[in-house]
Amino acid sequence: MSNNVDYHRSPYAVFSGPNLGYVMEMYEVFKVSPESVDAELADMFRRFGAPIIDEGKQTEAIGAVAPADFSKVLSAYKLQDAIRTYGHLAADIYPLNDRPKDSTRIEASYYGLTDNDLRAMPASLFFITTPPNVAHGLDAVNYLKSLYTGKIAYEFDHVIDEEERNWIQAKIESGNVSTQLSVDDKKALLERLTKIEGFEKFIHRTFVGAKRFSIEGLDTLVVFLDELVRRSEEEKMTKVLIGMAHRGRLNVLTHILNKPYEMMFAQFAGVPDAPFMPTDGSLEVTRGWFGDVKYHMGALYNGETGMQRYLAYNPSHLEVVNPIITGQTRAAQENTAQTGIPKQNTETAYAVLIHGDAAFPGQGIVPETFNYSRVRGFKTGGSIHVIANNMIGFTTEYYDSRSTYYSSDAAKGYEVPILHVNADSPESVIATAAFAFEYRQKFGKDILIDLLGYRRYGHNEMDEPLVTNPVTYHSVHEHPTVRSLYGAELVEANVLTEEDVIALDAKVIATMQTAYDKVKEPSAQTEALSNATPEEVLAGYPRDLETGADESRLRRINEELLAYPEGFNVFGKLTRILKRREDPFNGKGKIDWAHAETLAFGAILQDGNPIRMTGQDVQRGTFAHRHLVLHDEKTGEELVPLHHISGANASFVAYNSPLTEAAIVGYEFGYNLEDPKTLSVWEAQFGDFANMAQVMFDQFVSSSYSKWGQQSGLVLLLPHASEGQGPEHSSARLERFLQLCAENNWTVANLSSAANYYHILRRQAKMLGEKSMRPLVIVSPKSLLRHPLVGADVSDLTAGHFQTVLEQPGTGKKATKVEKILFASGKVAIDLAERIKDGKGFDHLHIVRVEQLYPFPSDKIADIISRYPNAKELVWVQEEPKNMGSWKFAFSYIKDLAGDKDISYVGRVHRASPSEGDGESYKIEQARILDEALKK
Repeated sequence: MSNNVDYHRSPYAVFSGPNLGYVMEMYEVFKVSPESVDAELADMFRRFGAPIIDEGKQTEAIGAVAPADFSKVLSAYKLQDAIRTYGHLAADIYPLNDRPKDSTRIEASYYGLTDNDLRAMPASLFFITTPPNVAHGLDAVNYLKSLYTGKIAYEFDHVIDEEERNWIQAKIESGNVSTQLSVDDKKALLERLTKIEGFEKFIHRTFVGAKRFSIEGLDTLVVFLDELVRRSEEEKMTKVLIGMAHRGRLNVLTHILNKPYEMMFAQFAGVPDAPFMPTDGSLEVTRGWFGDVKYHMGALYNGETGMQRYLAYNPSHLEVVNPIITGQTRAAQENTAQTGIPKQNTETAYAVLIHGDAAFPGQGIVPETFNYSRVRGFKTGGSIHVIANNMIGFTTEYYDSRSTYYSSDAAKGYEVPILHVNADSPESVIATAAFAFEYRQKFGKDILIDLLGYRRYGHNEMDEPLVTNPVTYHSVHEHPTVRSLYGAELVEANVLTEEDVIALDAKVIATMQTAYDKVKEPSAQTEALSNATPEEVLAGYPRDLETGADESRLRRINEELLAYPEGFNVFGKLTRILKRREDPFNGKGKIDWAHAETLAFGAILQDGNPIRMTGQDVQRGTFAHRHLVLHDEKTGEELVPLHHISGANASFVAYNSPLTEAAIVGYEFGYNLEDPKTLSVWEAQFGDFANMAQVMFDQFVSSSYSKWGQQSGLVLLLPHASEGQGPEHSSARLERFLQLCAENNWTVANLSSAANYYHILRRQAKMLGEKSMRPLVIVSPKSLLRHPLVGADVSDLTAGHFQTVLEQPGTGKKATKVEKILFASGKVAIDLAERIKDGKGFDHLHIVRVEQLYPFPSDKIADIISRYPNAKELVWVQEEPKNMGSWKFAFSYIKDLAGDKDISYVGRVHRASPSEGDGESYKIEQARILDEALKK
């Protein structure tokens, strides 16, 4: 059947000869005096503009339409348009049939038309190429209704691109959104549904009351994924990555990732599942020592065709996995083994994001993920979204969940086509999967399938839903399962007998029982899992890892960074600023923070590690300090100097991200999971912006290794410090990151040295992909970015390693006179250094700058304390309020080292807000802190 369907079928196409002349004459009148033209005709002109008709068709006998019938033609056009636009409101898409259908706007009478009016109209009014068996307008209307009000409903009028709309409409109206299954295919589909349902039934009966968040009511989600897998393998894709919450996860693990029944049943029985792990390497699972519940776990399946299927590990924060999966997908698509921008092939991998119907419109991470789906630094060629729509959120009915008609409405603003499908119609579900895959491949855009079903049990299997949702659950209890419905359909079609359907169910349950019987006798040699922290984790990473680079190497990198192609016009003021980066290599000035960073990046690229840096304004830097991407002043053309470093053999990108913290942090975490050798860096515009990504830090970055055995080397840069700019741009909430510290899970640093920043970046890169890899949280500076006391000499970068503590020059020279030792971290340490200058008059104290807060450098601090036998007091100095910053975290460590020495605190008192609201108040309080810290 032809796909030649024009979405914008013009109503003028039915006019010819005198009729066309009349229309054109009336249009000329309309242009001068709209009110003098018949209202219906005026409306047509407003909607469709001038009556421009293909000259070759003006003489075709399309059907004579008298001037008096113009309103009928326009009404017919409105009717057909309404069927395409509003047919979904009357569609048969709800298995429980518990939502009213609205067919008002798709009835002929609504437009003043009768069946006879429609019979008198040519079918060509509705189609360019008329489908078979459509003889006239009434046939056309009925045909359109059959397509747009069936088990699949469509919303695509919000898609702006005309090619996309035409393609979608052509697919629908040519009858191509359907699946033609052979008898054997239908039998296989029923067997698949029987396994899906049988798995849930067996667990329900065998492990009474056990939580599993069953798929029942949305069984065809697995069928949908089956079709995607089949088509992906046909296209020879390398990876399909799936992100989903807990509802139905165990069934997906079992039937899409091919996790053996024995492994699942072992987990329910509380015995080790390792003896049942496939020995052929087809299944890969990771697990942390502290573990997680079974319905949060993921897996990787290596298919026989070479395509991998991956299900992401995900806690119960539902939609937060979306950006993580898309980040992993981008990494799976990219080749980073050459200089410049990574080579991306969106045909190799794609993401399938399975959403909850209450979470999809309710959680902000969803629009954040849609928002970057076509942004250059984050696009993946389209994700396939599925709302696993059981019409309820925990105990909340849909009318208390959202303000929109559908759960899916939030996607319309991103021009995402939406297909609603009845989950009780497995063949329709397969058709939508095929449609979604084909659309994604053709247009490289996201698409959404709203899979409408129900939830057979409560939120979990111990709930009694009749308490809170009695009407819904009386309907659910009376409703047959999709396997029963499809089995009855095949019996009625003489594909199978009732006995065949019953026997199939018995066969599947017997298979499950056989698997469980194996589980009941676990291997005696299998050791029980321990949740003790592994020794290799406790060992941390290599101490004092050498990270210097030869001066000649750094000099060459620096020269290449400042060499621009002929004809490239860097902004004049910026040219002078960057030109100063030659000075330190000529014995003048210091290497500032951004300069040290760029030199570190150059050396890291030469060592073979790709770098990916994202965040709001990272190319220039929030504080106009970085300038990794230059723009031609005249043409706007971009230049990335790090793409032109000799000896580099890895890619580099710095992308300004959308104004989104949670999604971008998740994206970069996912990218690094998939490609652990890439140095992935996310920078907050200001450190407090990281608040918006707290769930990512809590549930993923800090704990993924402990829970799921997933290591990450993600770097977080969080500008932080009190400088009189008010509370919201002062604090990165350092205390929250410190509170999450345990088991060497990440490194937290508050640096006061550009050289140390250089070395910690180099150290991080050297650990990527190694057992010692862990995330790095850097509380980075603002006012210190260009401070001379923070700057480095070239010699500071050529040798040595990251220093966990730095001793302030000019203090502590006369050990016996030191009465107190000040410990400070970050900017306040530089404030102290400015006050003491060369140390004259401050023999009574020694200042220690704690650069790495976790793992806390207790051994080095203990060594420093031991050198000052007459010190009576250890003082922790910070500018943050006492209930914030690092004081409470550091206190327990200092206490263990203090011996008989007093421990005291100097800083702001307990506060509800991180900083004063005005600059003058800040200066007064900051001066008080410094005076108190330095006094004898």
